[in-house]
Amino acid sequence: MSGHSKWHSIKHKKGAIDAKRGKIFTRHAKLIEIAARSGGDPSMNPSLRLAIDNARADNLPNMNIDRAIKKGTGEDKGAAQLVETIYEGYAPGGVALYIETISDNKNRTVSSVRSILTKHNGSMGSAGCVGWMFEKKGMIILKPTSLPQDDVEMKIIDSGASDFKKEDDTYCVFTSFTDLNSVAENLKKSGLEVEKQEVTYIAKNLVNVSDPGIAEKIGKLLDALDEDEDVTNIFMNCELPE
Repeated sequence: MSGHSKWHSIKHKKGAIDAKRGKIFTRHAKLIEIAARSGGDPSMNPSLRLAIDNARADNLPNMNIDRAIKKGTGEDKGAAQLVETIYEGYAPGGVALYIETISDNKNRTVSSVRSILTKHNGSMGSAGCVGWMFEKKGMIILKPTSLPQDDVEMKIIDSGASDFKKEDDTYCVFTSFTDLNSVAENLKKSGLEVEKQEVTYIAKNLVNVSDPGIAEKIGKLLDALDEDEDVTNIFMNCELPE
């Protein structure tokens, strides 16, 4: 599958550093809270079940999960209202950025994202300026397995997946975002273990960044965005050189 360029590696990494782990925990709590608005029972709310599964894969404590669910369902009356917003813009070299955020203060978030982009030689764009460059997809990351490669790939094909990519001992499986849960369940039933599943955005075409100086600037911009507590995901239409 060409065109997938997400700032986070497709090989899911645990937050080994306390500060990084705290950021990951905050993101998961927000995603659970948003999902819980449609119902606090994960057995009846697939989006909530997915958010909880992903959070547990990153070792989010159960008490944090329970607190986030109560905020989402309204049981916690004092919780601030979270808003999901997507910002579109450009990194150095004209690279398109699609930035997902969840925040209790939209004015703070848009100001912060714009400031980061400007500081790192990027720019904020208008709604829709780069969204058409990406395709919404489902993505499933499988846990490493000792099964023969041919067997694994046949199970992936039989699951209803649209495509897959292998990196070292990890498989990244792609599907339509509407089929994400059903394909993940088919993979599990076949004996494969799912480490993480989520909706993602795949760039339709990739920009070639060959200038090391531009690549370094893009990397610093992405790091700065990733450190912002309101930013939950960053997608771009280029692959940075190693």
